[in-house]
Amino acid sequence: MAAIVTRINQGNVTPLWKARSLISMRPVEYAGASAYGTYKTRHQRRLRIEPAASIAKRLFDLVVAGTALLFFAPLLITVAIAIKVTSRGPVLFVQRRYGYRNRSFRIYKFRTMRTDAGDVRGVRQTVQGDSRVTTIGRILRKTSLDEIPQLLNVLKGDMSLVGPRPHVPGMLAAELAYEDLVPYYFQRHSARPGITGLAQVNGCRGSTVEAGRAISRIDYDLHYIEKWSLRMDIMIIMRTIRREFLSGSGF
Repeated sequence: MAAIVTRINQGNVTPLWKARSLISMRPVEYAGASAYGTYKTRHQRRLRIEPAASIAKRLFDLVVAGTALLFFAPLLITVAIAIKVTSRGPVLFVQRRYGYRNRSFRIYKFRTMRTDAGDVRGVRQTVQGDSRVTTIGRILRKTSLDEIPQLLNVLKGDMSLVGPRPHVPGMLAAELAYEDLVPYYFQRHSARPGITGLAQVNGCRGSTVEAGRAISRIDYDLHYIEKWSLRMDIMIIMRTIRREFLSGSGF
């Protein structure tokens, strides 16, 4: 299946798949119930539970998110005061993102940019040394502490601790709408979005300007949805703590 978006070049309408050399063509059947294997027995397929349908995963999210909020409460208050004192604007940054089954929800993050320079739609991505980021914001992004308010989203049921990262509608990848670069893009929304995910702990975080990395990010998301387990969630959380909070790879 080729992307349906076309471009006009010198008066001729050219299919996008002919105009660009790098467009992912992964089979649509990879994600969702059919991805759990047509070669498996009916009994084996019944045992496979999607992440969003797992009661154990939801209970795990509630217990860990609630405990983490209590543990981080003093730090959250300190960060909120620091943001308020050092720059004008609200403490929290609130934005619409894609959620489970393409439903939009309001995501919470600590504000890391100047209010007069922020991108409300979120289409313009943050780059290394971005002038819009405040001094406190650089520290928060470096340590990923700006993501902690999303624990509230987990308690509300909008998000999970682990899952595909939620994107803004209209997000670009390699100068295209993400769904035009990756035809099976929306299948990642068959699970609740996560604070962290398999793609992030495997280095697919940040800019999506490079097509190959943008495609890999979605492939990791679908692999997680197909293979997920509580053990995998715990592993991803541990790797996130080591990679993001301790090493500081954000910007």
